[in-house]
Amino acid sequence: MEIEITNRVEMVEKLLKNTTRRFDALGYIKLFAILILGLIFVFLRNYPIPLIIVGLVVLAINIFLWYFHYKIHQSLTMMSNTIAINKRHLYRISGKWVEFPDIGAEFINHEHQYSSDLDIVGKKSLFQFLNTTHTWYGRQAFVNDLLQPKYTKKTLLLRQQAIKELSKDMDFLNQMEHSFSKIGLHKSMENLVKELKDTQMFIKNRMLKRVLMYMPLVILSFAVGVFLLNLESMYIPAVTLIAMQALVWISGIIQTKRYLAGISRLPYKLNVYCEVIELIKGKNLESEILQRVQAQLGTSQVSAQQAIKELNKIADMVSFQYNPIIWAVLNVAFLWDIGCSIRFEQWKIKYAHLAEGWFLALGEMESLLCFSMLPNVCNNISLPSVTKERKIIAQNLGHPLIPNNIRVNNDITSIDDIFIISGSNMSGKTTFMRTVGINLVLACAGSFVCAKTMTFPLVEVITSMRIADDLNEGISTFYAELKRIKRIISLAEKNPHMIFLIDEIFRGTNSVDRLSGARAVLNKLNNMGVLGIITTHDLELCDITIKLKRIKNYSFSEKYHNNQIHFDYKLKQGKSTTTNANFLMKMVGIS
Repeated sequence: MEIEITNRVEMVEKLLKNTTRRFDALGYIKLFAILILGLIFVFLRNYPIPLIIVGLVVLAINIFLWYFHYKIHQSLTMMSNTIAINKRHLYRISGKWVEFPDIGAEFINHEHQYSSDLDIVGKKSLFQFLNTTHTWYGRQAFVNDLLQPKYTKKTLLLRQQAIKELSKDMDFLNQMEHSFSKIGLHKSMENLVKELKDTQMFIKNRMLKRVLMYMPLVILSFAVGVFLLNLESMYIPAVTLIAMQALVWISGIIQTKRYLAGISRLPYKLNVYCEVIELIKGKNLESEILQRVQAQLGTSQVSAQQAIKELNKIADMVSFQYNPIIWAVLNVAFLWDIGCSIRFEQWKIKYAHLAEGWFLALGEMESLLCFSMLPNVCNNISLPSVTKERKIIAQNLGHPLIPNNIRVNNDITSIDDIFIISGSNMSGKTTFMRTVGINLVLACAGSFVCAKTMTFPLVEVITSMRIADDLNEGISTFYAELKRIKRIISLAEKNPHMIFLIDEIFRGTNSVDRLSGARAVLNKLNNMGVLGIITTHDLELCDITIKLKRIKNYSFSEKYHNNQIHFDYKLKQGKSTTTNANFLMKMVGIS
């Protein structure tokens, strides 16, 4: 895996070096060709026919050289980007991915059911690790798949097929990410699509619309003819007509600006979408979801690529507003903004009902690309099986955010169970619980998971782990946890198809209340028949399994050797028989 990516980087770097030499050499040839063209003009200026013939030949050669040079520059850009993409993959393998600047900060929500506790978004998160999106719709699709995976079993299986197919073609993954990266992340895209969906007419009167479309051509032709033919008697009528046209533009300037607002705010060319669409449409894709994306991007009757090209032309025309002088001249002479508005209206009539679907399809593709990259940067990967039974069974289940060389995997078999996991400090209880949670999030998104094999049910995940007080709200840690536990119970009442993950239950209160409160919560959740894992330092809580058969004891432990503590991070049956608080206090010099 790492060797393959490293070899790819070295191969492309070598190709980049050779292509750069060609690019530089061609630059000198272009300069020489321009000099030749100048010399031809000097020596043949008195011989018009040979000058024209030879000059045209050399000029054609120059045009070809410029075009070829441009194509090589595009290749260099793609090679450089491919190297950067694959180096980021190597960072993911080595653990340097935590330095990636994009952590999905805008999606951090401490009220979400599991996001903060399972490190789904934010610093050192699954989003930071897997995200390869470069567009607004792609980013939204990927985050929704991580935070709101509401797929049926049928859809999950189809997503698995699509993600598996994509994961096997690294060249295509690189090409897609390179192409998407040229689009860029702009929220204005969301606003544009909203306006594209608005089919409100710019001008409802068809006759008025035709007059405004053809009037500039008639008036301008008349004015040019008057001045070319020097018809002095017609100067005043010509100027009057042009002034009247200017008044029409000024009177409608607010309406046109409002109508063109969405397309005028675009900070980039829409044409870059066409490259992505062409790449997707030209690929032989086999899975049903990928074929559906292809179909959504255009049929023989309606082509998303052609529609976006047309929209881009309108956007180019509208962009003249950023040059006030040219913009004013164009509007006085041609009613430019009114013409753009009418063309934009015609475009919306033809394509508005399809536009959002195109961008949603591209966003879905970007999200699938993120998940398909996982088996290329993380070992011990598989596609999980979905079951209707309330059971989670996995072999070699590991945390995908822990580097391959230090990850410790565990087996889990939970069949309609609640686990109580006890153990010493730092022994791996919380990490194991997060391992279960993050893999369930991946599984419910139709993704690969970090396990040799895994079987899981479609469940909602809810957690209570990183609980903190809130001084601004006057909420203590204990009260904040009570609210979280209440939320878990409320969800269980509505939807028994859920799994709860509770870390160190009621840590914010005294041992007596903590124990009695924990027993009450476990009794209630046990009666509701939900799945769950709870960690605790209170070994007395483990005795609840005597009365409640659905609840099972598991633990993590440590060993001591040469006055040092050693953890194996392996899950064991039964409650913990070791503690390490006194040893740790001695290590830091407290006792």
